Amino acid sequence: MKEFIHDDFLLQNDTARRLYHEHSKSLPIIDYHCHISPESIANDRRFTDLGQLWLEGDHYKWRAMRANGIDERYVTGKDTTFREKYDRWAETVPFTMRNPLYAWTHLELMRVFGVSKILNPSTAAEIWDECTALLQQPGYSARGLMKKFNVEVVCTTDDPADSLEHHLALSKEGFKIKVLPAWRPDKAMAVEDPENYRNYISRLSEVSGVDIKSFGTLIEALRLRHQFFAEAGCKLSDHGIEQFYADDYSEKDIDLIFRKVISGRNLSSEEISKFKSAMLYEMALMDWETGWTQQFHYGAVRNNNSRLFNTLGPDTGFDSIGDFTVARNLSRFLDSLDLEGKLAKTILYNLNPCDNELIATMIGNFQDGSVPGKMQFGSGWWFLDQETGIINQLNSLSLMGLVSRFVGMLTDSRSFISYPRHEYFRRVLCNMIGDDIEKGKMPASEFSTISKMVENISYYNARNFFGF
Repeated sequence: MKEFIHDDFLLQNDTARRLYHEHSKSLPIIDYHCHISPESIANDRRFTDLGQLWLEGDHYKWRAMRANGIDERYVTGKDTTFREKYDRWAETVPFTMRNPLYAWTHLELMRVFGVSKILNPSTAAEIWDECTALLQQPGYSARGLMKKFNVEVVCTTDDPADSLEHHLALSKEGFKIKVLPAWRPDKAMAVEDPENYRNYISRLSEVSGVDIKSFGTLIEALRLRHQFFAEAGCKLSDHGIEQFYADDYSEKDIDLIFRKVISGRNLSSEEISKFKSAMLYEMALMDWETGWTQQFHYGAVRNNNSRLFNTLGPDTGFDSIGDFTVARNLSRFLDSLDLEGKLAKTILYNLNPCDNELIATMIGNFQDGSVPGKMQFGSGWWFLDQETGIINQLNSLSLMGLVSRFVGMLTDSRSFISYPRHEYFRRVLCNMIGDDIEKGKMPASEFSTISKMVENISYYNARNFFGF
């Protein structure tokens, strides 16, 4: 019987162990998509206790606690302490076996705090005291935690109207770890809610200095902000969309739709789709002109529980995998840009695993020889960033594309201690490749080439692809 978290966790053969320990483990981390707070980095935030560090904003854990019958006041309640919430999390952890949360929880305890104990109600108090005491030490602030994991670059998620003041302050200070913004213009497309959209356009108008009265002036304002982001070091955009949009439209159509929504009127589903088609296209042109990489995270059905959404708001654990039909519109969208020679480097992330082969084959249609791996099948995302999801994504990309050109893992996290997810990914990758070599599916005589591929996927491909 094997131990749980140990040096060879997930590594099931000698070749996998050699690949991981000699060629992947020690490489820096480039976390090119996450949701951590740049303000917390700029202020070098300190966390008062383990509960705050672990449970503040972590909707993965919140979902598990609810499923375990924990009352909402101990999940997101304002009238309970983080210690009370932590104790309920400790009650929940034994029930998360076979969920990735179980492995992540214990990897974080081991890698961040050096705690090898299994978390359960009987060990909860001891682990709390040990970890909370360490959090008072200098090396356990927001920046200290990033340094602990050899983080080289993080790209946060930022709205076009954001001031980027914290990114600019960090850059001016010369903070060793690059903290770069990533352009997330979802609110500029969200015309399905006229009242909120009008409020957003007012804010965008104020920060851009453009009086936004038409679709043309909207694009003018966004272009100014896009340039501002570029000057702040931004190299990636990111779009959180349900599906792709590629309707036919004219400039007159879109201007009329914009004027309609800005006047406070609701749009038809056809008008919404046309508007989003135009916005995706225009922003893709901006990315190409600036030399950015565009990312598309699609396929989530969000805020399914309207009762709790109305109480708690978005990003609180009520989203799920969707079943959108995407191939035709995705193809039309990419093709429209490629026809003009204006298709930027692109990463596509699907949330429904049924789309794995769809994406793996779609990216092959638009590889143009200009950049190795110009079109990328993004890593297992959200519900898929666990062992099975990672393996399935790697297998689909391997079978239908070039996994050797893959830019690797990201955390997609709001937590400063999610970096062991990079370790988790690297272990899964090395075990898969090692297993192939052991079974004779890949030649052991080419180990030097294979080990370089592992290094590239773990780190070098991302560094070269994004040009950080």
